[in-house]
This record gives sequence, structure tokens and C-alpha cells, in this order.
Amino acid sequence: MKRQMAENIGLCLSLLGLWPGTAAAADAVITWNENAAKAATAACIHISGNGLAESRMYAMVHVAVHDAVNAIDRRSRPYAFDASVNGPVSVDAAVAAAARDVLVSVIANLPESPACVASGISEADALYAAAVTPIPNGPAKTAGVAVGQAAAAAIVALRAGDGFETTTWLDFDYPQGTEPGKWRFTPDGPPLAFASNYGQVTPFVLTHNGQFWPGPPHPLSSKRYADDYNEIKLIGGDDITTPSTRTPDQTEIGVFWIESSPLAWNRLARAVSVDRGFDLWENARLFGLLNMAMADGYIASWEVKYHYSFWRPITAIREGDNDGNPATLGDPNWTPLQPTYPIPDHDSGHAVQGGVAAEILKQVFGTDDVSFTACSTTVGP
Repeated sequence: MKRQMAENIGLCLSLLGLWPGTAAAADAVITWNENAAKAATAACIHISGNGLAESRMYAMVHVAVHDAVNAIDRRSRPYAFDASVNGPVSVDAAVAAAARDVLVSVIANLPESPACVASGISEADALYAAAVTPIPNGPAKTAGVAVGQAAAAAIVALRAGDGFETTTWLDFDYPQGTEPGKWRFTPDGPPLAFASNYGQVTPFVLTHNGQFWPGPPHPLSSKRYADDYNEIKLIGGDDITTPSTRTPDQTEIGVFWIESSPLAWNRLARAVSVDRGFDLWENARLFGLLNMAMADGYIASWEVKYHYSFWRPITAIREGDNDGNPATLGDPNWTPLQPTYPIPDHDSGHAVQGGVAAEILKQVFGTDDVSFTACSTTVGP
């Protein structure tokens, strides 16, 4: 896809809501896609950087939304709630109720502080009230709310016991590697492994967590490993402790993609969907597919990460003199541009998210030649 990066965070913040100039084309599905991001923000997910929980929440929201509108007018195959309703039904009420009930249920079980959980639930409730209050009272509104609530209950029940609530989010006892190439707690970081067993969470659509298994990292003794090592060593430094050959554009690109992948790719999908004139039912399918795929991408990626348990660049470069490869000279003080997440390196979670999201959009829109303007909350002015 073609992309044009936003020049500063001011432009990005203007894009966090509905796409400029297209509010009239927005429907309840797009509105609640944005509302889910607002609830996630209020629940501190973007502060904690828990894209795993965020992706699962968005997937459940949009399964419920899809199944609710599909029950009103069947256009595609349902996922968790297979029903058909007759008579006048407010689709806007159905979407709002489906999204709100899932958000409240999922946020209540997030691994965040009680204050963050309460804030997220309060935000979801306020957004729901703002959405349903303008809908005229009557049988259509009542029926819509009932359909939405039933669709939400179905996906919440289906995902109960999927392994999310037994995830070890902060694993201080994870066995660190000692051999060259094996992951260990991040230098200069917290002594823990993040979400060490998340790869065991039940996927939404994959037949099993290792369905698309990637190969292992390059052998430490190989030229390909040395080439990657030396490239990262040269351009990846923070330019404070560690000099870097990185250009300003490369720095901006690096900072740009630090943002939450679920937040960024849903925002992008909203923009393209509105631009292409998708209706509410088409959007229900689009965002259901996108978010289930991204949720499964994280699950599969975490299964791979903790299987290979490969060391991060900060460890690899500081230990470069001990890896057995004469082409990798170590630097015990090497410091990267951004803090290193406490997770193994291979494969890249951000790369998996970008790959799966771009492919879903390509399949749904029928092309990958799509122009859009992208922004990121992690790009400063």
C-alpha cells in the first residue's frame, strides 16, 4: 500500500476520530470501532503497551457487532451468534449494545489497575449512552438492544476459558537462557518476561497456534546473521550513548511504528473504508475479519517467540564478542533508540501485525494499490 506519513502528532490527533470530511458517511460500525479505541485508551492499554489484550478485545467487539447486524439482515456467515430477527429493529442500537457489552466484559478482566479498569468501563458506558439516547424509544430500539446484547453474550461465552485470564503477564520466573543466542531478561529493563504463555490462548480462526510456523532465526555463525547484526548495530543506536548512522527519516519511521498495531491498523481501515463507500454490513464484515486476524497474529507470534526464545539486539550486541562469530564485534554499552520490550525477538510481533492487517485489507478491498494518509500517536511534533 502507498502511504504518506503525518508530519507531526497534531495532524495525527486530528485523524484519531472519524476521517476529516467524511463524518456524514460514517456508520455505527465505524463509530464503535473508534469507540473501542477510546475505551482501550481510557483503560490504559496504550500506556501499558498491551496490544495482545487490545487485539482480543477488538476482535470480540467486532464479532458481536457483525453477528448482531447479520441477525437483522443475513449477508454473511455468523461466527458466535446465529439468529434471525423479524420486525422493526434498530441496527444502530444493536451495534451499540453489542459493542458496549463486550467492552465492559473484557475491560473488567484486563490486567490493568483497578482505576484504569474503572475508567475504561466508565468510558464505554458513556459512549453507549451517547449512542442510544438519540434513538427514539420504541419496539425497534428495544429489539435492537436485545439483539446486540445477545450477540455480545454469545462471543463472551465462547471466549470464556480461552486462556486469556490465565496468561502470566509478568513472568518473573521465566527461565532465562545462558547460551549465545538465547533470550534473557532485557538489560536495563525489568527482570521479567511479558505474557510468556500467551501463545497458548485459543485462536479465533487458526486451526492451531502453529498453523503458519516460520523458520528459526539465522544461525549465529552465518553471514546473514552477521549482516543483520552489523546493520542494526550501525543504525539502531540511541545517538546519545550509542552513535547511529540513521537518517532523520529512518528515525521517524522507527518511532512511527512503535504505536499500538491494533490502534493504528483499525484507524487506517476506517479511513479506507469510508473513502471506498462501504456500507454498515460491509464494515461489519471488514472489521470482524481484520480484528480476528490480528488477534490470531499475536497469539501465533507469541507461540513462536517463546518457542525459539531468541535474544534481542541489545543483548546480542552487548554479547557480540561471545557469540562465536568473528564478524560480530560486541559493544557492551550499546543502547537502542527505544527501550526494548521484555519478550524474545523472533518473530517480530509488529511485522506479523502489519503483514496480516495489510493482507486482510488487500483481500477485502480487492487491491493493495490504495492511497491513504497515515499517522501515529508516537510521532512527536
